[in-house]
Amino acid sequence: MPTAEAATRDLLRLTLTPGLGPILIGRAAQELGSYSAVIDASETALRRIRGIGEDRARSISLGLRDSERAADAELALAERLGVTLLALHDAAYPPLLKQVPDAPPVLYVRGRIDAAELDKYPIAIVGSRSCTAYGVEQSERFAMGLAQAGLTIVSGGARGVDSAAHRAAMRVKGRTIAVLGCGLAHCYPPDNHDLFDTIAAGSGAVVSELPLGSPPNAENFPARNRIISALSLGVLVIEAGRRSGALITARVAVEEHGREVFALPARVDSASSVGSLELIKAGGAAMVTHPDDILAALESPARHAHGGTHEARFAPVQPELGFENNGHGSPDSAPVAASTSAAGPRNAALTTDQLAILEALDEPRSLDDLARLVSREPGALRADITVLEIRRRLQRRGSLFERRA
Repeated sequence: MPTAEAATRDLLRLTLTPGLGPILIGRAAQELGSYSAVIDASETALRRIRGIGEDRARSISLGLRDSERAADAELALAERLGVTLLALHDAAYPPLLKQVPDAPPVLYVRGRIDAAELDKYPIAIVGSRSCTAYGVEQSERFAMGLAQAGLTIVSGGARGVDSAAHRAAMRVKGRTIAVLGCGLAHCYPPDNHDLFDTIAAGSGAVVSELPLGSPPNAENFPARNRIISALSLGVLVIEAGRRSGALITARVAVEEHGREVFALPARVDSASSVGSLELIKAGGAAMVTHPDDILAALESPARHAHGGTHEARFAPVQPELGFENNGHGSPDSAPVAASTSAAGPRNAALTTDQLAILEALDEPRSLDDLARLVSREPGALRADITVLEIRRRLQRRGSLFERRA
């Protein structure tokens, strides 16, 4: 049986082979048994795989011959750049992203994604590159409020709303993930070089699904937007014109990923907000005016993400499955997270760690005091504190947390 490292290298070879995308790679590996079996497959065997056919099988077979050299060069460059590769089979691969059918087989990462703890509850903030002062102000306001509540801010690393959201999250010592539309050997936009370095140095991660040398071509960005959506529990559109890429992210979030979508109201005569206002009018997004609106709306998605039932509850449902749909692509009959405590119905969806936090709050306490009492790092506590806040089990009073009756 191949090692995890060998499996990652095989998967990298497949992603570097022209004609093979995420869905075909998954299908081929399933039908032939493994990534290495796909690499060793004959042209005849490849031709039998649904969606490949004769011409593509020939092209793929030729590409696989060159993929070994390409993978070696890619791995060497990744090491020089300080980039790690997260393969779909890795335990550290973001679980929300793994749910979608066309999840990137390999994710290139500068910095670190800690999906199990620090980055368990991500929220995307997107909007116009050429945003107004209002757009920057509100992007910062929401990013700071949500980051302080323990959510990780996901955005596209672009000028305008994206950059404001990334910087604001770091300003309050929060976490942020920038998803780029180019390979990580490039910096786009060039003026965000220092921003990306700061994120990767300890505030989160800069990621891409593209091979390291891929330039920032226009066709890369719609695919980049799908990753922003898939990584997140929900998407907030701050300011978007009629043709803004942020609207692509919002559409994918609703139609393909079953995510919550929010939009911020703005001046009705502002060209910068035509798209986001139309989203609200059409019912494609919930209108929000304060970070607390998002925290309340994400209570259920966050609870299911923690319990491992997010995909069953929130992924878009195919009509033939027979589920009733609640308007957000969610089956009403999907399972609910199992109880972790017999302490009563209010605690039914709380984890042992969350119950320990509540028990420690016999009086108002600071984050550091809580961390000491429950023997956890302060940063790792934030996500659980966020769940307890949105479930109205605790509240903040300045720098202190207190249990709610």
